[in-house]
Amino acid sequence: MSYALTRPNSTTAIRAVDDNGNAVAAINPWSLLPPLGNLDAYISAVNRLPMLTLQEEQEFSRKLKENNDLAAAEKLVLSHLRLVVSTSRKYLGYGLPHGDLIQEGNIGLMKAVRRFDPDQGVRLVSYALHWIKAEMHEYILKNWRMVKVATTKAQRKLFFNLRSMKQGFKDDAEVATHRDSLTEGQIDSMARTLNVKREEVIEMEQRMSGGDVMLDPTPGDDGEEAFGPIAYLADATQEPTALMESRQRDNLASDGITAALDDLDARSRRIVEERWLKVNDDGSGGMTLHDLAAEYRVSAERIRQIEVAAMKKMKKVLADYA
Repeated sequence: MSYALTRPNSTTAIRAVDDNGNAVAAINPWSLLPPLGNLDAYISAVNRLPMLTLQEEQEFSRKLKENNDLAAAEKLVLSHLRLVVSTSRKYLGYGLPHGDLIQEGNIGLMKAVRRFDPDQGVRLVSYALHWIKAEMHEYILKNWRMVKVATTKAQRKLFFNLRSMKQGFKDDAEVATHRDSLTEGQIDSMARTLNVKREEVIEMEQRMSGGDVMLDPTPGDDGEEAFGPIAYLADATQEPTALMESRQRDNLASDGITAALDDLDARSRRIVEERWLKVNDDGSGGMTLHDLAAEYRVSAERIRQIEVAAMKKMKKVLADYA
């Protein structure tokens, strides 16, 4: 059985014809598409859909443009679904689902049909190819990695040409020794061909060869958490609680200490300053218990008692200050 495209009563249908050329039934083109979920059956059905002639393409395009005829748009989309499938096969090497690539390409096809001008003198297949590729490119760049690898026009050009150009270098003797890495000569050749800087080629090669790493550690087989980059990437000094504690320590070390010292009598203050706060140029501390005892003509134990009492009094002032 074969299929032929007819237009009974100004509506396009597919007419099934038996081996003797007798018409059997008129079939809606959409009925050839299988239920969702079977990609192989979908591709097989799409390849059986008839192509439009130039005159039919022009007619449907004008109906859509002038009268917003959605039935005409349907005919244009159906007849070019095989183009989306064919284009999607070129991007299977990025590890993304084939069905998703086709779906994104179909979106591009529908955008192309909506914007197509039949008076420009080009076939829809040539015009639609740009839109189909654009949607697939955008999908790949968004989903190939968690972090987008190409943002500028030059980077996008590099991303989609680097893989294919590396395939062309596989037969070179240099690749055998450098494995998947690029040699200096290959980097220069790519930069000249794509009209970009060699540093950009090196950077994109590094981006594509590296993998995504989860920031948060994931539990291992034994239930223990593995080490993750978040452990050394996090800046604990900027955490709000840490900032407040640091500010409080700074206040206590300056204004708080001053207030606590002002609350002491002259002798107690001098003993604390000599014992805890004084630092000489050579790095040594202030006077010892015996030095202070000799100066005040009391025992070293008495100096120690005054020091302990002064420290307790200062702690109380600092606690109130905090």
